[in-house]
Amino acid sequence: MFENFAYADLPQDDEDLRPLVRQIAADAVVDLPMDQRARSWSGFDAAFSRKLGEAGLLGLTIPEQYGGGGRGPFARFVVVEELLAAGAPVAAHWIADRQSAPLILNFGTEEQRQFYIPRICRGEALFCIGMSEPGSGSDLASVTTKAERTKKGWRLNGQKIWTTNSLHSDYMIALVRTSGGAEDRHKGLSQLIVDLKLPGITIKPISDLTGDAHFAEVFFDDVDLSADALIGEEGAGWKQVVAELAFERSGPERIYSSIILLDSWIAHLREAGRSDDTTLSLVGEFMARLATLRGMSVACTALLAAGESPVVEASIIKDLGTSFEQDLPAAIANDLASHPDESANPELYRTLQYVSHIAPSFSLRGGTREILRGIIARGLGLR
Repeated sequence: MFENFAYADLPQDDEDLRPLVRQIAADAVVDLPMDQRARSWSGFDAAFSRKLGEAGLLGLTIPEQYGGGGRGPFARFVVVEELLAAGAPVAAHWIADRQSAPLILNFGTEEQRQFYIPRICRGEALFCIGMSEPGSGSDLASVTTKAERTKKGWRLNGQKIWTTNSLHSDYMIALVRTSGGAEDRHKGLSQLIVDLKLPGITIKPISDLTGDAHFAEVFFDDVDLSADALIGEEGAGWKQVVAELAFERSGPERIYSSIILLDSWIAHLREAGRSDDTTLSLVGEFMARLATLRGMSVACTALLAAGESPVVEASIIKDLGTSFEQDLPAAIANDLASHPDESANPELYRTLQYVSHIAPSFSLRGGTREILRGIIARGLGLR
């Protein structure tokens, strides 16, 4: 398994995207304080996403015939890395660009590709993903939201929860049960595209510890969908979701959630003139872990570029990456508390407070640590 993490270089053509992305990202964050830049994942700015689309920086892995860049996963790696490193607001296009467009491209009908994908590439169609349900957590096989066939299509009933940005999205790609029951586990699950403006849909925000409300509950009460809402094969939803999650779990987004805090703290160390062995050792540890995780993420991107579906490799990166992201705020808090005589920028403290509050969610979103370790164990033949 671990030999799959072979060293890979980013192609120069893709590296050449960095100056353009850096300039656009710098313009977007120039007036944002550090604690707002630390909200990059949840920073919702539809105008910024449309600007990225106009610059050709969305849909980079999508063929040109659907409005995409006709490039590979390495190009998207470069763009995502630069946006997160700057703390740019990526939430508006985040899910559609990373997961929805590739899913529709791989499993959708030609009509679905023609309708949705060009709008995603322009930053004009915003998507959320409906997977988690009350009582099921990351156990997607226990999904109970049902879609029943009607003469015109499907009728949807049930509830999703922890649905990121559903309050602001145009569409949801929902994992629902179209046959069987929870006892059937992975059988009978399908994916449907749901227009969130349809009658019968109620969306209620959920506030997190930081006071932000980018999660929501979504209720479906006799929602009528047309027949072409189905993506791929009926009953093949589990297989499609597993492939989709490889896009979500393997990228640089699983490394940089706390990077603005790390940057702020290192800037503080420079300003304070602190360079004792203990401090340098801590900084060096963070840098070594970050460099290793980045190398693993690039290796996983190379597998995606080769047309593989690195589900287990992506799970390893997410598990290790979120542990790194969660360790940072605790270690930086301990360091600052150990040097009470140092004067620090209030923005550093606000950033530390935000990241400390949100960090527990890092190992929940996109699959809990327990689910990921189950996938890894199966990949290693241990269960």
